[in-house]
Amino acid sequence: MFESCRNAPFFLRQPRRLMALVCVVASVGLTACSSGLIYKPEVVQGNFVSREQVQSLRAGMPRQAVRDVLGTPLVTSVFHADRWDYAFTIRRQGAEPQQRRFSVFFKNDALERIEGDPLPTEAEFAAKLDNRRPPSKLPELKATEADLAKFPAKLTPAGAAQPVAPAVPVSYPPLENAAR
Repeated sequence: MFESCRNAPFFLRQPRRLMALVCVVASVGLTACSSGLIYKPEVVQGNFVSREQVQSLRAGMPRQAVRDVLGTPLVTSVFHADRWDYAFTIRRQGAEPQQRRFSVFFKNDALERIEGDPLPTEAEFAAKLDNRRPPSKLPELKATEADLAKFPAKLTPAGAAQPVAPAVPVSYPPLENAAR
């Protein structure tokens, strides 16, 4: 029964060495978790409201028209029935989180006023999402006659067939009879 303890490696029998081994394994594991090697998914929450959408709102618009322009509000409260809140948050790996809040206030089921953070246009928002590198300038691909003369000309074998010129296109009769 105690055979496995007697046959255990020597360094595992000493508590200090065992504790050091456990600490090294734990620190390597924690370091791997905090590095950028782990994929973090993009998290998008709420409704994106653009500057163009807000510019199309007019005082006195009915609730349904506001909902048609902005979409369903993220937060509606029983205690504040005349207020709709639109919140938007996006968290992306390698980018700063974006957060915006926007509120719409009604009086007698008609739009009274709007409040909120400065909103980007749709183009500005799309540009912030695009994290690809801009294309680098491609080198000019021109060769002078002197550059081409440096390379040997391709020789065709004597027995190789020369490329055949394309044949004259075949003419087909018309699909319908002209005599009808």
